[in-house]
Amino acid sequence: MDTGANADVRIRRVYEDASADDGLRVLVDRLWPRGKSKQNAHIDVWLKDIAPSKELRSWFGHIPERFNAFASRYRRELDTNTEAVNRLRELIADHPRVTLLYGAKDSEHNNAVVLRDYLLGAQVSQQEANTRSQRNR
Repeated sequence: MDTGANADVRIRRVYEDASADDGLRVLVDRLWPRGKSKQNAHIDVWLKDIAPSKELRSWFGHIPERFNAFASRYRRELDTNTEAVNRLRELIADHPRVTLLYGAKDSEHNNAVVLRDYLLGAQVSQQEANTRSQRNR
C-alpha cells in the first residue's frame, strides 16, 4: 500500500504544545502519556498496536547505545504487524500532514523516529520500483 507520494509525516513529543499545522495527530506509544489528560493531549488517533512490543520497549529502556539494535528489531516487528501499519498508511494517505506523537524525552532515539523512517522508506522504495518499472517498458 502506498503511503502517498507527497506524504508529510512529522514527529513531535506529546508533551509539546499542539500546533495548528500538526495536521492529524497520532499517538504511537503503547502507554498513555503520564500526566496528560485526554482533553489536553489533542490526540486525534491513538494507535497503540503500532508501538514496539512490551518486551522490546523494556529491553531498549531508552538507552541510546541500544538504539540501532532497537530500530532493527522494531522494523522487524513492523514487517509482521501489517494491520497496524496499513491503518497508519491509510491515515497518512487521507491527510496532507500527519504528526506522530511520542512520550519519550529523547527526541532522536525513540519509536516514532523509527516508525517515520520505516513509513517514508517504504514510500521511497515503492517510488523507486515504479521508476524502474517505467524505465524497463
